[in-house]
Amino acid sequence: MSYGKMNSFIEIVSITPTKDAEGFASSGDTILANVRAYFEPKNSTEKWSNRAVFTEASALFRFRAIPGLTVETSHIVICGGQRYNILSVEDVRQKGMYIEVIAKAVSGSG
Repeated sequence: MSYGKMNSFIEIVSITPTKDAEGFASSGDTILANVRAYFEPKNSTEKWSNRAVFTEASALFRFRAIPGLTVETSHIVICGGQRYNILSVEDVRQKGMYIEVIAKAVSGSG
C-alpha cells in the first residue's frame, strides 16, 4: 500500500469516562493516534460481497501499524467529521505492517 492511496486523515479515539468537580460522570474522547489511511466506503463490489459477515459495515480503513498501540473494537475511528464504530480489526497478511479496520458509521441522535 503506497502513501498515494492513503490520502484520508483519521483519528483513532478511545472513549473514557471522566468525572467533573461535582462527581458527575461523563464520557470523553481520548485521541490515541492521528494517521493517514486508505478509506473505502461500502459499495456493491465483489470485495464487499465477500464480507457478508459484516452486513452492517459501512467503511473499510487500512493504515500502517502504530508501534505501541493495539487497535481494538472498543475504539472509534473519526474520518471527515464522521464517527465509526470498529467491528473488526485485522493484521493484513500477519506481517505487522498494516492494519485493516472494518467499521460501521455512527448516526447522530439529536
